[in-house]
Amino acid sequence: MDSRQYPFGGKTPDVNEEAYVSRESTLIGDVHVAASASVWPGVVLRGDVGPVVVGRASHVGDNATLHASTLGERVMVGHGAVLNEAAVHDGALVGFNATVSEATVGADSIVAMGTVVLPGTDIPPESFAFGTPASYVPLSESGVNPEEVFDDYSSGGYADLAARHGELFE
Repeated sequence: MDSRQYPFGGKTPDVNEEAYVSRESTLIGDVHVAASASVWPGVVLRGDVGPVVVGRASHVGDNATLHASTLGERVMVGHGAVLNEAAVHDGALVGFNATVSEATVGADSIVAMGTVVLPGTDIPPESFAFGTPASYVPLSESGVNPEEVFDDYSSGGYADLAARHGELFE
């Protein structure tokens, strides 16, 4: 076991052999990282009061913290984001330094950088969330081109980038 993976409450982190987990990240307790996912330097995945799940082909950027939270497939979590007891569904993007606490982000939604999603918020699928506290509108009414955003931050690109970093993920 890597020195930055710690058991807690009888549970040990479970990392798929096809996932990329930086040796500079910290995984604690009930943590599951699926195939083709990447967990970058400085990330903390803390599964103590509930599980942390990083779904297939999802990516957690540098210095993000996930506590008792679940990411679906192809989710992007930006650098410095904080998720606490949150659920982020398939294909969603949580921007740099956003906070999502005790809330749900629907599939194919975008949470803008710096946004604060308050407890009890349920962002519908295909929405654009922004501001502090978060407001949201349908992506189709936001003026944001979701295809451009998802192309720019596509999870496939991050998997390729992780594979090219070699030693960072040994």
